[in-house]
Amino acid sequence: MDKKRIEAFKKRLEERQSILRRNVTRTAEDGRRADEEATQDIADRAASSYNKEFLFHQSNNERQLLQMVEAALSRIREGTFGQCISCGRDINPKRLEAVPWTRHCIECQEKLERGTLEEASH
Repeated sequence: MDKKRIEAFKKRLEERQSILRRNVTRTAEDGRRADEEATQDIADRAASSYNKEFLFHQSNNERQLLQMVEAALSRIREGTFGQCISCGRDINPKRLEAVPWTRHCIECQEKLERGTLEEASH
C-alpha cells in the first residue's frame, strides 16, 4: 500500500480515536452522575438502574472499538497495516475502506466467526 493511502487511513483512524476517547469519557461521567442522583421511588430507581446499565454497555462497546482503532494505528507504525494478522495476506482495500481497524482478511474473519480460527493476541 502506498504512503499516501496509509496516511489517509491514519488520519481517519486518529479522528475516530479522538471521537471515541471523548465518548468513553463522557459516558463514564454520565454513569457516575446517574449514581449520584437521589432517587425517590422504585420506578425512579429502576429507570436509573436501566440508564446506568445502558451507559455501561455503550461505554464497553466504545472501549472495545477504541482498542481496535489504537491497534490499527500501531500496525501503521509497525508497517503491517493492511495485512491480515492471521494469514499475512493483504486485506481487500474495499474492506479497509469500510472498516479501517479490521485485523483480518475476509476469509480469516469468516473462519473466526465460525470458530475455526484461533484469535491472535494482537
